[in-house]
Amino acid sequence: MQLSKKILIITYYWPPAGGPGVQRWLKFVKYLPGFGWKPTVFIPENPSYPIVDESLEREVSKDLEIIRTKIWEPYQIAELFGKDNKKFKAGQFDVGKNQTWKSRLSIWVRGNFFIPDARVFWVKPSAKFLKKYLKENHFDAVVTTGPPHSMHLIGLELKKEFPNLKWIADFRDPWTQISYYKHLKLTRSSDKKHRDLEARVFKTADITLATSYTDAENFRKKGANAVCITNGFDREAKSEAKREAKREAKNFTISYVGVLEQLRNPEVLWKVLNDIIAENPDFKSDFELKFVGRVDDKILSEIENSALKNSLSNLGYLSHSKANAEMQNSDVLLMTNFPDDSSKGIIPGKIFEYLATGKPILSFGPQDSDVKRILFETHAGKHFSYQDAASLKEFILNQYQNWKSGSSSSHIKNIEKFSRKNLTKKLSQILEK
Repeated sequence: MQLSKKILIITYYWPPAGGPGVQRWLKFVKYLPGFGWKPTVFIPENPSYPIVDESLEREVSKDLEIIRTKIWEPYQIAELFGKDNKKFKAGQFDVGKNQTWKSRLSIWVRGNFFIPDARVFWVKPSAKFLKKYLKENHFDAVVTTGPPHSMHLIGLELKKEFPNLKWIADFRDPWTQISYYKHLKLTRSSDKKHRDLEARVFKTADITLATSYTDAENFRKKGANAVCITNGFDREAKSEAKREAKREAKNFTISYVGVLEQLRNPEVLWKVLNDIIAENPDFKSDFELKFVGRVDDKILSEIENSALKNSLSNLGYLSHSKANAEMQNSDVLLMTNFPDDSSKGIIPGKIFEYLATGKPILSFGPQDSDVKRILFETHAGKHFSYQDAASLKEFILNQYQNWKSGSSSSHIKNIEKFSRKNLTKKLSQILEK
C-alpha cells in the first residue's frame, strides 16, 4: 500500500519498556502502515523505565524510523529518600498507614515541584529539537501520548509553532481526574497549574483520544474534542501465546497479571479466599493464587501472613509473551481498579488480553463502571465492588465447581471490535477526517 500520510508519535514508553503503557502505540504503529500511514516515533534516548521487557523489541519493525534525544529525570534524587520511591517511576506510592515521613515528603515534592510529572525536563529540549525537525520534514499529524502528561506540553509547543499540523493528544489515563491525584498533597497554586495545563491541552489539541467511554465524556465536558478508542488485544500475539501455553499444573488457578498497587488491593478477595480455604479442604488442596508481574510488598506481606501463603505462586515480572501464556494456563483472571466512583472510566489494558483468552474474568472496582459494561456486553465475567463478599464467594465457588466437573463457564462474544487491527482502522478513519 502507498504510504501517503506521515504521523509523528511522541511517547516516553517504548520497547524495551515493559508494562501496559508501551502496548497501545506499539500496536498502533504496527498496524498503521496497513491503513496508509507511515509512523515515525520520537522517544528519550536514556529513559528510566520502571519495567523492562526486551521481548517487545521483536515487535518493532526494522523499517520504523525512531528519533531519540536525551532526557534528565530526578528519580535518583527521590530514591535517596527511600527505596520505596522507586515506585514513583510507575506513578505509584505508599498510602495511608503505609506512609513514612519520607514517603509523605517525597509525594509532596513530586506533586508540587514536578508539574505535571518528573519528565517535564524533557519538554523544552524536545520542543526545540522537533520544531527544527518538523521544518525540515513534512508530517500530516503528530501524536502525544501520556502519562507522563509532559508529552502533551511538547504538543502544546509544537501546535503554537505549526497551527495547521493536526495534533492528537492521547490520554491513556486521565490527568487531574485520576484517583491518585488527590493523594499528591498539592498546594492550591500547584493544583491550579495542573488544571490550567490540562485545560490548555484539551482546548488546543485537534483531537483528544480517551481509552474509555467515561473518560471521553469527561474530557468533552472540559472542552476537549474527545473520542474513545479503547485498548485492545493483538490476535497474532494471542495465537503465539496459545502455542506457548502448556497446562501442567493441576490446580484451580486464579491469576493476576500485571502491576498490583496498594490503591487497588482487593482485600475482600483475600478474606473470602481465606474463608473458603478454612471451610473447604478440597478447595484448599486444589487452589493456586498466581501473581505474574510486580505486586506491592505490603500486599505480598499481607497474603504471606495468612492461610493463603500455601496457595501463593509469585512468578514476578515475565516477558509479555510468557505472561500471555500464563493467562492461557489460568482458570480465572483477576483484575482490579481504584475503588472510588471517579475511577469508573478507567479500563485497565489487561482486560482486553484477558478477553482474548476466553477465560472468566473476576473484576473489582466502582459500580456502573466501563469495565462492568464491557464484561456485560461480552459475557466474559463478573464485576464486584470491594464490599461485595457474599456474591464474590458464590462466584468463586461456582467457578471452582465448573473446574472440578470439567465444564466451561465461558460464553464470550462480541470481542472482535477490540482487536488492535480494528482499533487502528478506527484511528486511521479519525485521522482522515
